[in-house]
Amino acid sequence: MKTRARILDGKAVAREVRAEVKVRAGRLRERGIVPKLGIVLAGGFAPSQIYVRSKERACARAGIEVEVARFPDETTFEELRDRIQEWNQDKALHGMIVQLPLPGGIDSSKVLDLVKPGKDVDGLTSMNLGKLVAGRPEFMPATPAGIIELLVRSRVGISGRRVVVVGRSELVGKPLANILLLRGDRGDATVTVCHSKTRDLAEVCRSADILVVAAGRARLVDGDMVKPGAVVIDVGINRTEQGLVGDVDFDSVAAKASAITPVPGGVGPMTVAMLLVNTVKAAENQASGE
Repeated sequence: MKTRARILDGKAVAREVRAEVKVRAGRLRERGIVPKLGIVLAGGFAPSQIYVRSKERACARAGIEVEVARFPDETTFEELRDRIQEWNQDKALHGMIVQLPLPGGIDSSKVLDLVKPGKDVDGLTSMNLGKLVAGRPEFMPATPAGIIELLVRSRVGISGRRVVVVGRSELVGKPLANILLLRGDRGDATVTVCHSKTRDLAEVCRSADILVVAAGRARLVDGDMVKPGAVVIDVGINRTEQGLVGDVDFDSVAAKASAITPVPGGVGPMTVAMLLVNTVKAAENQASGE
């Protein structure tokens, strides 16, 4: 099937963002401030190990120091709490993330809320999510922020457009919807959020000028569910016998969309790039006493 959609190249845009981060990190280093990120990694979940290594490499290239606190599968809430509280008090560590998922039996929301909001570079504490909902965001979650950055730098207009988000997770769907509602050219969208209880999902998807699919189901959305000329953002990454695929059936959707993200190489690189942006921002804030 012939592809007519423009490919939104997350790798290329992420390179631009990382280059800008490297300049900002360099300015901090000239002042004797070394931006530093702490990563809490609990358990042996293989994808998490891969994601953390990717973040370590990206930090190193951008001039950001990184420390990973590794805990076994049988770790306890108290052990994670003690490390997070230690890092909260460490003035040399500017940003902190808790790699999800955590081992079974540990309440991830309680762990996340231990992170000092000024160091919450994943933007997932109740405080930072609340600021986002209130229209006064400090740190935006990296994946939703990466989606917005990719659209803006790819010259896809958001203001006034109808955006449908498939998926209501705390990591992507909910924060993205709130970012899209913010005032300004990066927001001002009319937003619909779909989920497992949504009736006539295909019909709702076909109403979208911009369709974001973050449902965690391989090839959930196909070409019949997309309006001709829509922009489609595929957040999913699913391991199948055919390799990595997204939540969108790429070939059938690309034949109708005006632009589409690939999997891999679309949203994923942007997520890591925006984590670096947040980390340098946290270092800049702390250096200025904010």
